[in-house]
Amino acid sequence: MLSIELPGQPALELHHLVLDFNGTLALRGAVVDGVAERLRTLAESLTLHCVTGDTFGTARAALEGLPLHLHVLPPTGQSVAKRGFAAGLDGGVCAIGNGWNDRLMLAEADLGLAVMMNEGAASATLMAARAAFPSILDALDALLAPGRMVAVLRD
Repeated sequence: MLSIELPGQPALELHHLVLDFNGTLALRGAVVDGVAERLRTLAESLTLHCVTGDTFGTARAALEGLPLHLHVLPPTGQSVAKRGFAAGLDGGVCAIGNGWNDRLMLAEADLGLAVMMNEGAASATLMAARAAFPSILDALDALLAPGRMVAVLRD
């Protein structure tokens, strides 16, 4: 479990991290350098999931050996499927994504984080998030040192 103490709010007690793949963990189907090490560290306190439509068909190979559960979705209805996945997890959920199909998942999560890397981010997804970061590395680093989120999320 990962606990995030925010002044003026109940502590966030997170048990799961749900991540999108393309545009979030990966660019053009390849995992961003530095992500693997951060995920290995976060897996010590959170159960990690990657929920994706796998646009380029590379997710399984790209994520091989990483401590996460891969869930590949059908090509349609992904927004609702991602929200349902997050809602079905027991315990607090942090979700990270960038695409239109991530917006409902981020809104559903106890802590929704948007990332806007080279592939961009859907404006609705940015608005659904509690915080936005310029890269997946910055978002994962914020979870690794949750005190960094106090200035952004405090009441």
